[in-house]
Amino acid sequence: MFIILSASFRTDIVAFYTPWFIKRVQEGFVDVRNPFNPRLISRIYFDDVDAILFCTKNPHPIIPYLKDLNKPILFHVTLTGYKNDVEVHVQNKKQIIEDIKKISEILGKDRVVVRYDPIFLSKKYSVDYHIRAFTKICKELDGFVFKIIISFLDTYKNVSKNKKILDCLEFSLNDYKKIGTSFSQIAHLHHMKIHTCFEDINLVEYGFDIDDCFSRELAFQMTGKCFPTWKARKGKKCSCVEMVDIGVYNSCRHLCKYCYANYDEGKVLNQSMRHKINSSLLIGKVGNDDIIKVRKK
Repeated sequence: MFIILSASFRTDIVAFYTPWFIKRVQEGFVDVRNPFNPRLISRIYFDDVDAILFCTKNPHPIIPYLKDLNKPILFHVTLTGYKNDVEVHVQNKKQIIEDIKKISEILGKDRVVVRYDPIFLSKKYSVDYHIRAFTKICKELDGFVFKIIISFLDTYKNVSKNKKILDCLEFSLNDYKKIGTSFSQIAHLHHMKIHTCFEDINLVEYGFDIDDCFSRELAFQMTGKCFPTWKARKGKKCSCVEMVDIGVYNSCRHLCKYCYANYDEGKVLNQSMRHKINSSLLIGKVGNDDIIKVRKK
């Protein structure tokens, strides 16, 4: 078994917890509490890690450390056109674009992927609005990014709670066609591949590519090793490589109204207060009753 570390689909470790992550790298291991069996903790030694996937809306805090991590790295940076009514505490978008350029210069443009997701429609955020925002992003990042990924909003618990704020409209077939055709043309004009993520509607008929967010082919290019596909997503239109996530749900302080990983803003505040930079766990500490199992290669 090989290990790709995900930091993280469950929270934005890079934006809010980079000092803790770097401390864990220096200590040589990180502990992860099982979200479905809280007494069970997985311990992962960084010597056993083959590559790291950073998923973030704000890559700025970790940029100074990239050259010292000594692991193959892939970035997924989420960058959209939404305002702070939806993305409450997201960093200035101009700064994010500049940081993406820096990462591209350090790691190479094949190691930083932009995610324009999730897409939802409202009176404020129309199809034409998204086309304008997407055009601006692609124009700014021409030559710095090789791939861009989109997805559409799913009805998570947090989405249902914030439905009045989001004020979502139903997509028509013409909406999908207009987004698919326009986004495809814009991306290719600016020398980028574009594909959907984990979607029933993949927009291939409008010029989108067929690809995975983190494919086995890319993992082999980065590490020289053959990784299995993600077991948890088997049969769900996803062929990404298996990853180990070290994040914690309900701990991302961006507080985006569409977020799938947060569903209780009060709990986010509580979890953030329980974060300790010297703990081996992202949130809280290892207790006497906890069971620690080392995840082996």
